[in-house]
Amino acid sequence: MEIILEYTYTGSVKEESLTEDNTIEAFYAADYFQLSGLQDFIIKTVKNTNLAKNYSPELLSKISEKMPSTEDNILLNLLVETVAIIPLNNIEFGRLTITGLKCLLSITHEKETIPFATKEYEVFRYSAIIAAKQVSNDAYESLMERLPTLEQVENTIKVENKSITDHQDVAKELEPLVKYIDFKRIKGQVLVNLIEPLEIIPVETLLSVYRNIVLLNSLDFKDIRGNLHVIDKASYVWDETARGSSLIIEDNGKIVEASNNCNTHQSVRAKMTLENNGIFEWNVIIEEMCTWSWVGVCAAENINYEVFAGNQPTGWVLSSDGNCSNGSTGQFSYCPSFHGVGTRITVHLDMNKRTCAFSVNGTKYREVTEWNNLPSKLYPVVSLRNPGRFRILEPEYKY
Repeated sequence: MEIILEYTYTGSVKEESLTEDNTIEAFYAADYFQLSGLQDFIIKTVKNTNLAKNYSPELLSKISEKMPSTEDNILLNLLVETVAIIPLNNIEFGRLTITGLKCLLSITHEKETIPFATKEYEVFRYSAIIAAKQVSNDAYESLMERLPTLEQVENTIKVENKSITDHQDVAKELEPLVKYIDFKRIKGQVLVNLIEPLEIIPVETLLSVYRNIVLLNSLDFKDIRGNLHVIDKASYVWDETARGSSLIIEDNGKIVEASNNCNTHQSVRAKMTLENNGIFEWNVIIEEMCTWSWVGVCAAENINYEVFAGNQPTGWVLSSDGNCSNGSTGQFSYCPSFHGVGTRITVHLDMNKRTCAFSVNGTKYREVTEWNNLPSKLYPVVSLRNPGRFRILEPEYKY
């Protein structure tokens, strides 16, 4: 109630007054007292500060227990979208409650447009382990042993295929989540060898999935919900065959560096292909600055890597001076300049809408609406000169 009183008497609230412990309670109270201005302030603060970044699983757990999941609950939907792009394996058990997880899975199950970073087997694994944790420590430890991560599965880690301790109680705890887990997105071999022997999923659910697998064209198989494309880490490398002649690629393709004689900007693209539908993200770290560092995307064809990408109609890039540039639309102001070593630029490419946006050191800026001619196939690109040195990285979610 302190937040409500502060807002009532002063008409404002300090950002630092909102914490992990009181944000949801304050939002709930503001909703009850119809303080729309305070609600807007809380949403803005959660979005633009470290609250969502550092505490989104906890905040989602709290709000899902207090408020209904509705289309117009902007804060709840913001938290769902924030948690959805965190691989569940990165969220420690205990941070996201079963109620919070149910909210996350139910909304992302219904809305395929929400980017989601966790493959469906890992969704099941996380859900089952959370359910087991509610039952007993023995059940929890048993499932931790019996359900390897997907990476371990793919590395042919073998586990014992028998039912687990307290499996009936675990099944009961898991029941509210089962209908929001799309078992059709899990490979049949994993279902048979790992999941079915646990005896925590209803037989009729598995039979329905098996029938679907028999009828489903294997070419249509997709093991992740939503439309965030999870790209193989091996693709986050610069392409030796698509670079300026004075650029040097190092560290197994992760780093591009301008040689001493590179006195004008040259370009290099990454190997990862960005096409069809979906949302793509990647990071570029400026390890050594140069006069105007450029980061963005380029077309698959008609791009000259010996020169600056932003002067070409097939290059769309953001500069360290805060300007965006394209050979057709020209240059225009986009965000504050950034010149520090270690600066992280994140590119957010939405191929569904053919739009692009950038984040700099975690602050996300608007979609570049001026770029309304992005083609259907793109590549990450950077332009640099001596002494520039850039590293490409996959999206990093540390929560």
